[in-house]
Amino acid sequence: MHTFYLPAADWGTEAALPLAEAKHAAQVLRLHEGETVRLLDGQGREGLFRLATVGKKNVGVQLLQETVHPQPAARAIIALAFSKAVRRGFFMEKAVELGAHEIWLWQGDHSQGHLPHDAAENCQGQMIAGIKQCGNPWMPQVRALTKGIAEVIEQAASADHRLLPWEQQHDVPMLTPAMAGQAGLTVYVIGPEGGFSERELGLLRGANFLPVSLGQRILRCETAATLCLGLHWWASQQPKA
Repeated sequence: MHTFYLPAADWGTEAALPLAEAKHAAQVLRLHEGETVRLLDGQGREGLFRLATVGKKNVGVQLLQETVHPQPAARAIIALAFSKAVRRGFFMEKAVELGAHEIWLWQGDHSQGHLPHDAAENCQGQMIAGIKQCGNPWMPQVRALTKGIAEVIEQAASADHRLLPWEQQHDVPMLTPAMAGQAGLTVYVIGPEGGFSERELGLLRGANFLPVSLGQRILRCETAATLCLGLHWWASQQPKA
């Protein structure tokens, strides 16, 4: 069944698809009135809709059936330092598939380049494509934290778990499924390609971020972030005793 995105603000028993979605339905897929499609709002709501009207740029739909999916008990936030070298498109795609709750892009002391203020908006298209492809009813929120590690720490203060993972650490535990995927909100903070500064590490440790190792191999930022999110997803899917 074809899947489309309908923002929560536009959701209703009768609605119109956003322009890009309407053009895709009418001009690319060549759907017709009376066909049934699936719509997601990215905030846990899924619906079966009948195409009521189909024009080249306007598609009206009528609700047939609605399902509201609860938020997962174990929610992961990946705080990924900005770097021009990071393949953010790859990670954003995986973040949707692996059920990230939020993505925080932050400005690190060793970041390559400066985090644009519109970085979050620029990811919206990738997020929408991701939920349509994998059927995840929850679309991760992307936020740009331009004030550095202090803003990350401030935003993470209310989290249930705060983890500081990176490779080649000594005398700290490996990140395991027992640590990942715990109930509540977990923040994983990932440094830039140039690594954390000593200032940042001091502030993170002072804010009770738990250092954990990702092993002895140097990982790219997006690889480390995907590894953490993959462990979190896998652990959260295990049957609870």
